[in-house]
Amino acid sequence: MVDKSAFGTFETAWCPGCGNHMILDALKEGLATLDLSPHQVVLVSGIGQAAKTPHYLRANVFNGLHGRSLPVATGMKLANPDAVVVAESGDGCHYGEGGNHFLAALRRNIDITVLVHNNQIYGLTKGQASPTTAMGQVTKAQPGGAPSEPFNPVQVAVAMGGGFVARGFSGMKEHLSDLICQAIRHPGFSLVDILQPCVSFNTVNTFGWYKKRCTPLGEEYDPYDRARAVQTAEIWGETIPVGVIFKGDRERFASKLPGWDGRPLVTRPFDREKLQRVFDGFRVV
Repeated sequence: MVDKSAFGTFETAWCPGCGNHMILDALKEGLATLDLSPHQVVLVSGIGQAAKTPHYLRANVFNGLHGRSLPVATGMKLANPDAVVVAESGDGCHYGEGGNHFLAALRRNIDITVLVHNNQIYGLTKGQASPTTAMGQVTKAQPGGAPSEPFNPVQVAVAMGGGFVARGFSGMKEHLSDLICQAIRHPGFSLVDILQPCVSFNTVNTFGWYKKRCTPLGEEYDPYDRARAVQTAEIWGETIPVGVIFKGDRERFASKLPGWDGRPLVTRPFDREKLQRVFDGFRVV
């Protein structure tokens, strides 16, 4: 059995009280519970405070451009289906700059897990409104209040038939760790939207604010009921449901590709002479 200490302990650049600390610990516990070793895991991130998570975890890591973690994660999973691929960034990175990639990954049902640290603000760039900031909320860059309706990623993911759609809260670490385990086990695209406080730049959605509202879904809730899942995803206010909102059984993207046999590319044989002819075709005479 793998212990979470296998994933290392590192000094972070996060503020004391930031929800990222609990998310990192929940991720380590989830990976250990699944008995995954560091060499089996690939973490991909973009830019932002949440995107620093792979820096603080011993595993295979790719830290890329802002909003561009999902294309990299997709390529890695297709090249090595044996790898456990997790794309991890913030609400601005995944839902803002990376919004189109988020929709494409949902459509494809690529077999990766997406963890979004959703603090409803841009933390790294010092506090302007993000796609999930409430309309009218005052920020450092929007002193008159955010003018746009907030993006609801969970509702969008359910509406598009995302394979596994969940919402968690960094202040409920054991519950969150279990959601991460379920997301990784699910065969297809998995989203865990994680509510977390930004203690420096969001004085509205604080730890206490989330703690008062986040309510785990009961055992009677059926995540396979898509119509109910759409309604549940829309609930936001004095009560915020957390847990597995929706589960689907769509065919995975890779299985629809011609020639895909489930093996890592590096283990598959190839015709060297044919490959050389392709290379020769690019030669400039």
